[in-house]
Amino acid sequence: MTETLDGRVVSAGIRGRVTEVASLLRHRGITPTLAVVVATDEEASHAYVRAITRAAQACGIEAHVCDVGRSATSAGVSATVRDLAADDGVHGIIVQTPLPQGIVPAEVTSFLPVDKDVDGAGVLSVGRLFRGLPAFAPATAQAVMEILGHYSVPLRGANAVVIGRSEVVGRPAAELLLRADATVTVCHSKTVDLAAVARGADVLVVAIGRPRFVGRIFVKPGAVVIDVGTNFDVDGSMMGDVDAVAVDGVAGGLTPVPGGVGPVTTAVLLRNTLAAAAGLQAG
Repeated sequence: MTETLDGRVVSAGIRGRVTEVASLLRHRGITPTLAVVVATDEEASHAYVRAITRAAQACGIEAHVCDVGRSATSAGVSATVRDLAADDGVHGIIVQTPLPQGIVPAEVTSFLPVDKDVDGAGVLSVGRLFRGLPAFAPATAQAVMEILGHYSVPLRGANAVVIGRSEVVGRPAAELLLRADATVTVCHSKTVDLAAVARGADVLVVAIGRPRFVGRIFVKPGAVVIDVGTNFDVDGSMMGDVDAVAVDGVAGGLTPVPGGVGPVTTAVLLRNTLAAAAGLQAG
C-alpha cells in the first residue's frame, strides 16, 4: 500500500509555529502584513486568494487584497507593486496570476523588492536563488521540500526526477533538491522516453500540468512521488498530474490532490511573510 504524504499535517505544523511567532511580533508592535495584487476575474484565482487571506488572518497575519481589475495595464499593476514596495507597513507582496493579456509577469514582478518577494517571483529573487544568495524561493518549490523533510525522505545521493521546467515550480524545485545533495534530472514534454527516465527516480516530482498524466509505468517501485498538479474536471473536482489509482501499490509514498502540496504552499507563504516582517530573509 502506498503511503499518503498528507500535506495538511505538514501545513498544520508550519501554521502552528507561524501563529506563535506572529503573536510575539504583535507584542513587539509589529503587525505582519501580506498584500496580494489581483488583476483577474477568474474565480479559481479569487478562491485561492480568499484561502490565503483566511489562512493568514487565522495565524495573526494581516492580509490585504489589492484588486486592480482585469482591465489593468502593465503600468497600473507595476505602480501598485511599487507603492506596496515603498510601504513600510507591508512586509510581503504576492502578484497573483493570471494577469491580463498583454502584461508580461516578469516586467511587473521586477518591481518586487527581494525582502518582500515572499513567493520568489521577481527576477532578482530568481537570480539570487540560483546563485545561492539570500532570497525567498517560490513557495510551491519550498512546499515540495517541506513535505520531503517532514516524511524523512532521504535525498543525499538520491536520484530525483522533476517533470516540468517552469520557473515557478520545476526549476526552483530542482535547485532546492540539488542543494539537498540529490542527483537531479529535469524532464519536460520533449524528453525522449519520459516514462523510462522517470522510472529511474527515487524521488519523482511531477509538475507538468496534465491531469493524471503520470501512471504506473513512470514509477519505480518504492519511489516517493510528489504531485504538484492542480487540474479541474468538468464537474469542478480537483485532480493532480499523477494517476493516483494507477500508482497505488507501486509508489512508496504519494501526495494527494487535493490535500498535498497546496496547503503546504499556503503555509510557506505565511511563514515567508513572517520572516519578512521579522527582517529575516530566506537563503
